Amino acid sequence: MTLYTTMGSPLGELLLVGEESATAEGGTALASLSVPGQKHGAVVQDGWIEKPEAFTAIVSQLRAYFDGGLTVFDLEYVASGSDFQRQVWAAVQSIPYGATLTYGDIARQIGAPAAVRAVGAAIGANPLPVVRPCHRVIGAGGTPTGYAGGLQRKQRLLDLEHTGQLT
Repeated sequence: MTLYTTMGSPLGELLLVGEESATAEGGTALASLSVPGQKHGAVVQDGWIEKPEAFTAIVSQLRAYFDGGLTVFDLEYVASGSDFQRQVWAAVQSIPYGATLTYGDIARQIGAPAAVRAVGAAIGANPLPVVRPCHRVIGAGGTPTGYAGGLQRKQRLLDLEHTGQLT
C-alpha cells in the first residue's frame, strides 16, 4: 500500500511517499521525496492513502536536518533502481555531511571511471533527494551542476551543510 504526506520546508512543500514498513512498527519505508517543480518528481496517484502519522519519524529527521542539527539520516528506504543506480546511490549516500565529490569521483569510486555521464543519469534519477544527498555531487570545475530540484535548491543545501543555516 502506497502512503503519502506533505510537509512544509525551506525548499517548498515536500511530497513524501512510502510503504508501510515490515520492520519498523507503525513506520514507513521512504520511496520518494519530491520538491515542487522537480524533474521526474512524484505526484499523488489514485489509490494512494494520505497518512501523515506514518511519516512522523521521517518528518522529524527532515526538520532537524533543515534546522542544521542532523547530519546523518537514519531511515528505511524502499529498494528501487537498477543495479548500477543502486551502486551509484550507495556511493552518494557515503559522502559525508558538508563534503562534496564530483561525478568523476563517483564514477572512479564505483570502478567505472569512463561512466561519468551514466553516473550523472543515475544521480538524476535519485528518488530521494536531500536524504540521499545527491546535492553533494558537483561538477568537475567545483561548481554545482545538474540537480533535479533546481540549482538554487542544490546551492542552498550545500550552504546549509557549510554554515548550519539555510540561506
